[in-house]
Amino acid sequence: MSFSIDVNVLLYASASSSPFHARAGELMQQCCAGSDLFCLGWPTLMAYLRMVTHPAIVSPPLPAREAAQNVESLVRLPNVRLLSEQDGFWDLYREATRDFVVRGKLVPDAHLATLLRQHGVRILYTNDRDFRKFDFLEVRNPFETSGD
Repeated sequence: MSFSIDVNVLLYASASSSPFHARAGELMQQCCAGSDLFCLGWPTLMAYLRMVTHPAIVSPPLPAREAAQNVESLVRLPNVRLLSEQDGFWDLYREATRDFVVRGKLVPDAHLATLLRQHGVRILYTNDRDFRKFDFLEVRNPFETSGD
């Protein structure tokens, strides 16, 4: 089995001020220690670097060197596979987004969703409801409490 995470999981794991910090940290430990294929898209990693070092997004922001070390630690794990666009990506993106308008913050979500589809990854851990628009993804919110 393979799975992926959205950038919000990485951000929460790094931001001790987040109410989701502890749960995100637990999930990251499970992802990193598991035997399942942990697929990370380059867009997710780059978004993490951009956001976790930005003081308007994470307070206090991580120093750039620490953020880069976090990414380095992930990409070196034996169960991690890095995903990038392959031939045919644009056609697949257009197909994945044909039933709704993609603009603004939905653009990077559509990018990641299409990248996962291209690589056959169906499970995505995120609390971003926009990913539910993509019927080929199984979206799992690790931050929902039972009874919600």
